[in-house]
Amino acid sequence: MKEIAEKLRAFRLANRMTLRELATKAGCTDAYLSQLERGRANPSITILKKVAAALQLKVVDFFLEEAPNGDEVVLSERERVQINFKKGDAKIQMLVRDIRNKRMQPFYTTIEPGGGSEGSYSHIGEEFGIVLKGVLELRIQGKTHRVRKNESFYFSSHEPHSWSNPGKGMTVVIWVVSPPTF
Repeated sequence: MKEIAEKLRAFRLANRMTLRELATKAGCTDAYLSQLERGRANPSITILKKVAAALQLKVVDFFLEEAPNGDEVVLSERERVQINFKKGDAKIQMLVRDIRNKRMQPFYTTIEPGGGSEGSYSHIGEEFGIVLKGVLELRIQGKTHRVRKNESFYFSSHEPHSWSNPGKGMTVVIWVVSPPTF
C-alpha cells in the first residue's frame, strides 16, 4: 500500500489540507490518517472511499500510474488497473481504464472468504452486478441480501450499503457503478 501512502500525502498537500482537516472531512482520526500516509496502516474500502470523497477524488486516483489515452476499445487482463485491499481481502480490477466521460464504471471483483467493504458507505448513482462464483452478501439500509452464483443485483448507491463474502470459497463479481464514483 506504499503507493496509497505516497499519493494520499501528495493529494492532501495539493489540497492544502492538514491531517486534522482531512480527518474531520473523512470521518476518521488524524492519527489514523498519519499512519496511512506513512504506510503503517491499510485502509478499508470504506475509509479510502471517504478520504477520496473528502479530497474530491475517486478511489482509482490512488492507483492510476499514468494518464490513460482514453481510446482503448479492448483492454487485456494484464492492462487492467489492479486495486488490492489487504484490509477486507478484496481485489478489484477496473475493466475500463479511462473513466473520463463515461457513464458507468465496471469492475471484476474477487473477495476472499470473510472479506468485504469493512463498513457502510453511500454515494450518488446506482450499482448493478452479477455473481460469477460464490456468494455475495449485500447489506442495504440494514437489510441483508444473499446473492448467489448467476444471480444479479441492482440498487441505488444513495442508500448506505456494505458487502462481504460470507462463504468458505472465493466470491467473484462483475460489478458496475454508474456514474463512475469509485
